Amino acid sequence: MKAFERFYNIDKDFRNPYARDRDRIIHSASFRKLEYKTQVFLNQEGDFFRTRLTHSIEVSQIARSITSNLGLNESLAEAIALAHDLGHTPFGHVGGDALDECLKHDGHTNGFEHNFQSFRVVSSIEKRYNGYNGLNLTFATLEGILKHSYPYHKSFLPAYIDQDFKLHTHPSLEAMVVDRADEIAYMSHDIDDGVNSGLIRFEDLKESELICEILQKVASEGVSQEEDEMFRYRFSSHLINHLVYSLLDYSQEKVQTGEVLSATLDSKSEIPIGFAPELESKIKKLKKILFKKMYQHNKIVTKMYAGKQAIRGLYKGLMEESKMLPDFYYKQLDSREKHRVVADYIASMSDRHAIGFYNEMYGKL
Repeated sequence: MKAFERFYNIDKDFRNPYARDRDRIIHSASFRKLEYKTQVFLNQEGDFFRTRLTHSIEVSQIARSITSNLGLNESLAEAIALAHDLGHTPFGHVGGDALDECLKHDGHTNGFEHNFQSFRVVSSIEKRYNGYNGLNLTFATLEGILKHSYPYHKSFLPAYIDQDFKLHTHPSLEAMVVDRADEIAYMSHDIDDGVNSGLIRFEDLKESELICEILQKVASEGVSQEEDEMFRYRFSSHLINHLVYSLLDYSQEKVQTGEVLSATLDSKSEIPIGFAPELESKIKKLKKILFKKMYQHNKIVTKMYAGKQAIRGLYKGLMEESKMLPDFYYKQLDSREKHRVVADYIASMSDRHAIGFYNEMYGKL
């Protein structure tokens, strides 16, 4: 039996296996903590801005819409979508980068990678059953969480991961859908949050041909840009619809529903889920504009720098004085490497927990 092919007794369970996976993910502690983990804007900056939790829900909704129209398994896509960010540290990607740097500085070459951490959260870190760790998810869900951001060749992964999950192949079609749904969600809501915060204007985005097309659709409804909230809402709606329908048009004939749960496509094979080449180019250009004009805005960079310093300080302090670890993690020091226990604890924190603990640790009460 493969390491991740264990199944609980479900003879009397009224749910399908992937709906059961979804429920176990939703009821996990790691999922709840996403409410206070940064997407782009720190959690303390206002109730409006997206967090990892709202982002995961939006990805799930988009993924379900796509899989439904392609004849794929909605519940599997939903489970993968809801779990895909469970491994993120506080403070977004920069938090993960800082933790990765800390581990590698200590000589641990495998470092930190959020996709693999999401997999570890559901397969080993969460504990809900006697006898083994993890949430006891199906193989297809575990594979989708691990490999949805493909191709996924990571030299630091244990050998049994490649043996069980065949990293040289693409993931399931549902996992591919989640990857593109993730892209659609974060582009639309990052623009919404960025305009609402005043960090970027629609005028700044008109270098993007895709944005100009969407703005024309909003204007055709007679919505004035001066109607700020309504305009932003209509813009997000049109952008998501445009990308979803474009993906469906391009992917419909390429999807073989008989391969729904199989990862038989070699990673060099054509990906059946995606956009027409012209639209792919427009999306790449939009991402570059967003990176330059919003993600690298001095206000964002300043907040993220503070987050990185907090991650570094937490790692340093906990490595020097491990008795500050909660009992759940402290007890693991007898059987696991200290650096990995410390990293798992930091990665599990919400933004506000990390900031509060950092301030307490360094006397900023």
